[in-house]
Amino acid sequence: MANEIIKEHHKIKNTIDAIEKTNKNITSNLEILQIVLTEDDSSILKMIEDEVKILEIEVEKLEIKLLLNQPYDVNNAILEIHAGAGGTEACDWANMLYRMYTRWCENNDYKVEEIDYQPGDTVGLKSVYLLVKGEFAYGYLKNEKGVHRLVRISPFDANSKRHTSFASVDIFPEMANDIDIEIKDIDIKIDVYRSGGSGGQSVNTTDSAVRITHIPTKIIITCQKERSQIKNKEMAYKILKSKLYQLGLEKQKEQMNNIKGKQMKIEFGSQIRSYIMHPYAMVKDHRTDYSTSNVNKVMDGHIDDFIEKHLKHCKE
Repeated sequence: MANEIIKEHHKIKNTIDAIEKTNKNITSNLEILQIVLTEDDSSILKMIEDEVKILEIEVEKLEIKLLLNQPYDVNNAILEIHAGAGGTEACDWANMLYRMYTRWCENNDYKVEEIDYQPGDTVGLKSVYLLVKGEFAYGYLKNEKGVHRLVRISPFDANSKRHTSFASVDIFPEMANDIDIEIKDIDIKIDVYRSGGSGGQSVNTTDSAVRITHIPTKIIITCQKERSQIKNKEMAYKILKSKLYQLGLEKQKEQMNNIKGKQMKIEFGSQIRSYIMHPYAMVKDHRTDYSTSNVNKVMDGHIDDFIEKHLKHCKE
């Protein structure tokens, strides 16, 4: 509880500091503008015009951050990617999403820790768990949850045919160790196995990897990040608790929607975004209808417009 209070205090203080800094810059420029209007100095006027452009961007960022006011928005995020059906093509698509999100993290100064990585049989990956560390990581990424669809000419098809591939993305907040979630010993199965990552993943090859299966929900968590079996077990338990907590919140939300007469799908298959590379170039979010033709830029991690549009959409 104390950690949560400290975190909330830190969040509020940072927001106030940012608002005060922006307000100070606006006031300063208004004072300079009064001098310019008196002395008719074009060079200073040009400087103010440049400052205004910077201030507009700062104000826009503040407006977006103020939308991150839901529980756990300030938390670190656990990002999970799974390849859909389709073998090689789907595994390659999952790997492309992995790169897109890690590049987004780099662009926004978030640190990424690889918790578990399951390589594809020939290329790409079957699944990956990433811990995204930084303030508001969950708040920004939470709406990326869902199915992402790719349409392109497959580089693995000798006949150069167009293929459609799917991958699912799940996002949930990293919860504190003292989260009040009871996990009964009878409800879990723990397996220990030899770690082994694809080349370059820096995963050890000792018998330290841990797989926890939560029998009632069929949730499976694997962790092979650490060389210590104990540490991997602790991390797997932490992720399981976070997922169970998130699942509880989603069930409550679903029950409320049912009371209101609405049906809400919370399952694999709720497609949120399409990435089309052929016969034309377009990335489109099906929830906000926002789209761009610059697919390469999006795949290089520039997804801020999609994130911000959806945050505004949710507010409306």
